[in-house]
Amino acid sequence: MSGVEAIRAVELDGVRHGFLGRRGGVSTGIMAGLDMGRRGQEVTPELVENRRRAIAATVPGARLITLYQVHSSDCVTVVEPFDDALRPRADALVTARPGLALGILTADCAPVLLVDRAAGVVGAAHAGWKGALGGVTDATVVAMEALGARREAIVAAVGPCIAQPSYEVDAAFRDRFAVADPGNDRFFRDGRAGHAHFDLEGYVAARLAASGVGRVACLGMDTYADEARFFSYRRSTHRGEPDYGRQIAIIGLGGND
Repeated sequence: MSGVEAIRAVELDGVRHGFLGRRGGVSTGIMAGLDMGRRGQEVTPELVENRRRAIAATVPGARLITLYQVHSSDCVTVVEPFDDALRPRADALVTARPGLALGILTADCAPVLLVDRAAGVVGAAHAGWKGALGGVTDATVVAMEALGARREAIVAAVGPCIAQPSYEVDAAFRDRFAVADPGNDRFFRDGRAGHAHFDLEGYVAARLAASGVGRVACLGMDTYADEARFFSYRRSTHRGEPDYGRQIAIIGLGGND
């Protein structure tokens, strides 16, 4: 495969970051490309090399920090780096420490990268439907404020995720959102009988805006539809494949060129 593709958000210009897909890695088979692994996976030479390439393409010289993601609304403040074996069970992380690269793994869920440039605080969140509904982005903003950020100064970017045309859900799924807030129905479009299509990206962006974040950007890229660039849990499930790759979104302060 060709070199690592680090997709940048214009709104995060000047901040080291990247939404990475599958291009540029060394994994093979159905996870071919820049697969970033899964919970409990043995750290293989391929995974080590993919992580090295991901850091080199985003925050060179930084220490990569990831989580044991569980689709929660929990956010961790990173003061010191920790080893893979000690990863907290959470779905967002924030830091004000230079030299750390915060990484969030996704495979259809929405990766969210955030920064308050003036305060020198960054955050990253894994927003699947469950975490998004539970308030994972709200928790991230609160944690950034505790480090000195101001929510009106925070800029957030929602990266590649499954898009509404590709995200069919049942009536029970839609009802969960209606119970939380009847206004959430605007994020659903009717589909075949008993089903609808959910706008995950739009919902996450709206939650960020409602929290008072100063600026929210959406990249508008569909992980399900663009197989050449992205891994997708739902696409692999529809094909009956035994596993699927994960991509990473990274943001950090400092590092080495």
